[in-house]
Formats: sequence, structure tokens, C-alpha cells
Amino acid sequence: MKPKVSIIMGSTSDLPIMEKAAKILNDFKIPFEMNALSAHRTPDAVEKFAKSAQKNGIEVIIAGAGMAAHLPGVIAAMTIVPVIGVPINASLNGLDALLAIVQMPPGIPVATVGIDGAQNAGILAVQILATADEKLKKALTDYKEDLKSKIVKANDDLAKVKFEFKTN
Repeated sequence: MKPKVSIIMGSTSDLPIMEKAAKILNDFKIPFEMNALSAHRTPDAVEKFAKSAQKNGIEVIIAGAGMAAHLPGVIAAMTIVPVIGVPINASLNGLDALLAIVQMPPGIPVATVGIDGAQNAGILAVQILATADEKLKKALTDYKEDLKSKIVKANDDLAKVKFEFKTN
């Protein structure tokens, strides 16, 4: 099994957030790999990874980083593989990471999800892959329908909650 998605994190302290992307990919049966790489502490390894990602069959990269959060942008600068950045709340409520990831110069885009939004990064990776995979497109459609049915059920449950002045 060869990975189609690569989940990269600045350090293993980011794993509790980034494993949410892994769970989504696993649920959709998409082969993926996970590695810790640091734009500041292991720049040569980041460069080697980024420059060989496409040749190695990687179709989407999910890169999480906190604080200075240069990892997603550095990777995006060295590959044509789509990069999804996940800002990690490591300081300043994650705003430093969010701004570092989303404010990329022209020509170096990084799709960016919300702070600690690795689950959405996983879903976005699935959506990117589904553009060329009918089976995955069907699974994604079913997933979205399931989300809708959960809200319908929640409203049915809320209708049963009684308060003296509740009108619905």
C-alpha cells in the first residue's frame, strides 16, 4: 500500500490534533503516512520530503504547525502537490500560526483550515482526491448526507425538550 496523503507535523506534540486528520483518512480507506519534520530544526529533511513527494505518489500534503508555523509554506514552496495547513494552538491562541500559514506570498498557496482544524484538513484532502475517484466521491457524498441526518435527528431530539416558555 502506497500513501496518497502525507500528514506532516512540526513535532509529535502536535499528534493529538493531527491524528484527527488521520482518523478521517483511515475512515475513507485512503493510504497515508505520518511524519514529524521541522522547518527550523530539520530543514534539509523538509526539503528532501517536499521535492520528492510527487515522485513518491503523494497527492495531498496536510502540514500542521504551531507558533511561527513555517512548515506548510516551506513545503508548498518546494512542491506542486496541494498543501493543506493546520494552524496548531501552541501560543497566542493559535493566531500566530494561523497568520503564518494563511499569509503566503503570490504563487505559493497553502489551503488553510481553522486553528486545530485537522479533521477538516482530512475532509478537504478527501475532497481533493475525490475529484478523480468516483468511489471516493460516493463515500464522501454518503458522509455529507450522514452529517445532515445527524442534525435532523438533533432537532427531533430538541423538540422533545420541554420548558415552560419554550415555543417549539
